[in-house]
Amino acid sequence: MSSVIRTILTVVLTIDCIALVAVIMMQKSKDPGLGAIGGMSGSMDTYWGKNKGRSMEGNLIRITRILGILFFVIALVLNINF
Repeated sequence: MSSVIRTILTVVLTIDCIALVAVIMMQKSKDPGLGAIGGMSGSMDTYWGKNKGRSMEGNLIRITRILGILFFVIALVLNINF
């Protein structure tokens, strides 16, 4: 693999890592905390629970999956020695 392609992939991988960390930090925690007694059992019946895929939270999950797959593929390509 040429040096230019390796450099470009390394830069893309670095940007992907930074974006992946940012997207993960933007997501809400699924842990109800120590003080919560009821938990998350009733939240699935709400509008946002039923339409999670179309909400901002659903979009963040989708973006996280895409960035994670991109990270995995680029890391594999960079570690293949031709």
